[in-house]
Amino acid sequence: MTTPLVLFDFDGTLADTAPGLAVAANRQRAYRGLAPLPYERLRPVASQGARGLLRAALDLRPGDAGYDEVRLRFLADYAELMYDHSALFADVPKLLAALTDAGLRWGIVTNKQTSLAEPLVDHLQLAAAVVVCGDTTPHAKPHPAPLLHAAAALNHPPEHCLYVGDDLRDVQAGHAAGMTTIAAAWGYCGDEAPVESWQAHHIAPLPLDTWAVVQTLAGLSVTRS
Repeated sequence: MTTPLVLFDFDGTLADTAPGLAVAANRQRAYRGLAPLPYERLRPVASQGARGLLRAALDLRPGDAGYDEVRLRFLADYAELMYDHSALFADVPKLLAALTDAGLRWGIVTNKQTSLAEPLVDHLQLAAAVVVCGDTTPHAKPHPAPLLHAAAALNHPPEHCLYVGDDLRDVQAGHAAGMTTIAAAWGYCGDEAPVESWQAHHIAPLPLDTWAVVQTLAGLSVTRS
């Protein structure tokens, strides 16, 4: 592979947003007089957004009575507090700097809705070449449409793209789009199938392990930033 375009999931891959999502989920429990759940129980599903958090916090799923109303309340609560409860994972700035210094473009493809994703991306000062959100295309991940949209926006062949994500849906979307997939094992990684079973092309235990994979695929001299 030459001159790869590196695309990242957002929540649980670039940014540690689980603390804010957990607070918003526990608010939904508080409204019902329920005790808060421990953070450790909510963190694994943070990459799944409202769907995962409301399932874990309230055993509430899409299609259940009242789900849409609770989801809107959850998202409104999260929007109020997300800035104070979000940060980049350790070494993510080094990873992104290494890509930029090597002349490689990188972008973000997330299922987070635009009204939440773009302000938080700006707040974290992420200079992505492209940002594709959950409502940018008619389909969200694991459908390949968002990934293909990102590649097309930068006029980059999908087969020369890498997609890095911490959820099984990310790997499924990457495969469907014909991209090389990297499982971000430092992220939330869900509460179901272990990351080793996702059939990702590569598993990166830490952010800078992603840089090593990129260097190898791009034929660059392998160093740790």
